[in-house]
Amino acid sequence: MFLYRTLCTGLLISLHTAAFAQSKLDSIQQLDEVTIVANRLDRYREVIPSQRLAGEKLEALSSFSVADAIRYFSGVQIKDYGGVGGLKTVDIRSMGTNHLGVFYDGIQLGNAQNGQIDLGKFSLDNIEEISLYNGQKSEIFQSAKDFGSAGTIYLRTRRPQFSGKEKTNIKTFFRSGSFDLLNPSVLWEQKISKNISSSLNAEYIYSSGKYPFRYRKVLPDKTVAWDTTAVRQNGDIRSLRFEGGINGYTANGYWHAKAYFYDSEKGIPGAIVNNVWKRSQRQWDRNFFAQFSSKNIIPLPKNDELLLNIKYASDWMRYLNPDTTLMYIDNSFCQKEFYASIANKYSFLQNWDINFSVDYQYNTLTSNLKNFVYPTRNTLLAALATAFEWRRLKAQASVLGSFVFENVEQQNAEKPADKSEYTPAVFLSYKPFMRHDFNLRIFYKRIFRMPTFNDLYYTDIGNIKLRPEYTVQYNIGFQYDKYFKKGTVNHLNFRVDAYYNEVTDKIVAIPKGNGQYRWMMMNLGYVEIRGVDFSGRAETRLGKIAGKQCVASLHLNYTFQRAQDFSNPKDNDPVSGSYGSQIAYIPWHNGSAIASIAWRTWDLNYSFIYVGERYHNSSNIRENYEQPWYTHDLTVGKMFSYRKIKCRLSAEVNNILNQYYDVVLNYPMPGRNFKIILKIEI
Repeated sequence: MFLYRTLCTGLLISLHTAAFAQSKLDSIQQLDEVTIVANRLDRYREVIPSQRLAGEKLEALSSFSVADAIRYFSGVQIKDYGGVGGLKTVDIRSMGTNHLGVFYDGIQLGNAQNGQIDLGKFSLDNIEEISLYNGQKSEIFQSAKDFGSAGTIYLRTRRPQFSGKEKTNIKTFFRSGSFDLLNPSVLWEQKISKNISSSLNAEYIYSSGKYPFRYRKVLPDKTVAWDTTAVRQNGDIRSLRFEGGINGYTANGYWHAKAYFYDSEKGIPGAIVNNVWKRSQRQWDRNFFAQFSSKNIIPLPKNDELLLNIKYASDWMRYLNPDTTLMYIDNSFCQKEFYASIANKYSFLQNWDINFSVDYQYNTLTSNLKNFVYPTRNTLLAALATAFEWRRLKAQASVLGSFVFENVEQQNAEKPADKSEYTPAVFLSYKPFMRHDFNLRIFYKRIFRMPTFNDLYYTDIGNIKLRPEYTVQYNIGFQYDKYFKKGTVNHLNFRVDAYYNEVTDKIVAIPKGNGQYRWMMMNLGYVEIRGVDFSGRAETRLGKIAGKQCVASLHLNYTFQRAQDFSNPKDNDPVSGSYGSQIAYIPWHNGSAIASIAWRTWDLNYSFIYVGERYHNSSNIRENYEQPWYTHDLTVGKMFSYRKIKCRLSAEVNNILNQYYDVVLNYPMPGRNFKIILKIEI
């Protein structure tokens, strides 16, 4: 009862204040520029700048999903299990997938069951911008959830824009290529009134998932155990995605409503081990959410702003393993989530703001597992944050209070203890030279992630006594950003960050009892991460060719990381021990490059990704060694039009050198593959 009373009281107080407030008529924004104004203010207030991909640069990448595009950010590792429908998760600065928050149009995507967001489910067709923040977003006017992760990815979908007397925009994509790919999509935007518009996006994906791969095993004495090629099986996917939204603008703010539906059936090709080339596992997913977000839609006092977010989500998943030689499994899970948030920002002075946010989230999980306990989780988050600017100094500080109350429905099942945590963060930025676009920045943040429902309650594996998994982050860096009015170089930007992270009480699976295949989740891990991120971007004017300006750009990213496992001091054997070794799948070096040239209606885009040597186990021995891999991708596109219809035809060649590699051991990735894309705008 305390939880519900606290939330209701906070909501009523804020609504009561807003209802009797005066109208803020002296700060009216232009209705068709709301998004642009918000971006400008975000960048002005930013203490720790984000990495961004947006607009034409995002569209030009040889990327099929959001996960493919995020590979071009520094400090990021992607776990990709191969193919169009393979699971794709993101790890930032080696802290673990569960420490990365993913926000879709300002509201976090949740997965209380296992904490992982499969970014392969999200298409780029309706995405306008992808942003990656280390620590947290440099904007205090946000929900308490925004303060609750070690790093965040923001996905912003396209907002309808109309020119002149236009009332309808229609954009269609059609992709076809390797793996029997068939991928049509359509986006329909409609202007309902001067301040209200709607959008509807639908997409279908089919792929057989069949591609050749090389299976090669080299023994420690350098002899080849086997070397053969085969075709990846059971990697097919059929998926359907619908998104609908309504966008409205008021004199002082905006409101957005969105509904999302995703339905898929896919094969799980599995690992290539013990000379087994084909698996028979299947998975079905059905995901739905509806959300509403608004800013200043009711009259407010001067210097006062109000943000409201509401969301309902339902996710169903079925996993089938019909192979009785292993173990017949037919499990289904259904998780539901309700989320509400209110944030109130007040500007005491022109350069001093304070924000208070309160969030409430309710999660449930049901399953057909035997002896399942049917857990429920109530989470209350309260964040107090402030931002201050004085001359060339910018500062932000916040503290997040997290209160978690859990219960289980099964009788005689042990109830987990309630949890409460307070976690701070401090961000500073200083511009030492007034006339130069150069700034220094530093931040500290302590945050945690709760054990997932699977960690706590999975039958015969979960451990309800698990503690939260903590991270502590230290970061220092600088950035130089300069635009040039004359000369060949138009824009130059580069940034360097050095960081040190600690992950304590890391949740790991360890053998349970004498059974080799019986496991239990425990708080045993401790990891130290030291690294350097570099990101550079240059845009140039190459001159005129045949009377038309030729423009080129180059974007480089590089990351060095030393992520050491200090979990067990006794595991220090110089030959096979893991104490002090690089943690699994984290390379010491990785980087990417994106180069593009645009001339008239033509554009040429080249992208390169490199992942250095690494180990698939924290025991850094030769048997666990993984060789570096790299890919080259090329896209050529041309714009043309007929009357009022705009078209773009492009051809992609991915993995040009046909390199065979694994991102995850024994999950081979595709070799050289092709794609043709036709885009039509009306």
